[in-house]
Amino acid sequence: MYYPDYVTHKVARQSTSFLNTLGYEAFVAPNKNEPSMNLFINGNHLARIIEGCNALSIIILFIAFVLAFAQKFRKTFFFILFGTILIYSVNIARIVIFAISLYKYPEYKEILHGVVFPGIIYGMVFLLWIYWVRHLETETKIEDEKTF
Repeated sequence: MYYPDYVTHKVARQSTSFLNTLGYEAFVAPNKNEPSMNLFINGNHLARIIEGCNALSIIILFIAFVLAFAQKFRKTFFFILFGTILIYSVNIARIVIFAISLYKYPEYKEILHGVVFPGIIYGMVFLLWIYWVRHLETETKIEDEKTF
């Protein structure tokens, strides 16, 4: 069984695997009081990984934006695939860096959780959108020039 849901469970497990690779003794355990996974490093409870931490809503938002400006199927499909993999991977790295930061600098929890780490993921999605729109803009200009 995947608690609290499949994607959040996988993100929590993959984050702890990454932390363990970096030399930390990390593990996650289901939170009995709410639908989340508790993250521990070296026996210290650091954070809860909730549904909002799995980046699924951000990926859906990314896909919706790209589809709103879709052109050729192949280019759109591969950009969505690339963007989804990138967002998911950066999100795992973001959780890992956040956990290490909390472990070493717990006094900065609010600024890290409220500003720095959301800024990383949302900023990256914004840059992907900018790239997509500019890429479409270039194709449109080329096509417009061909018609004259």
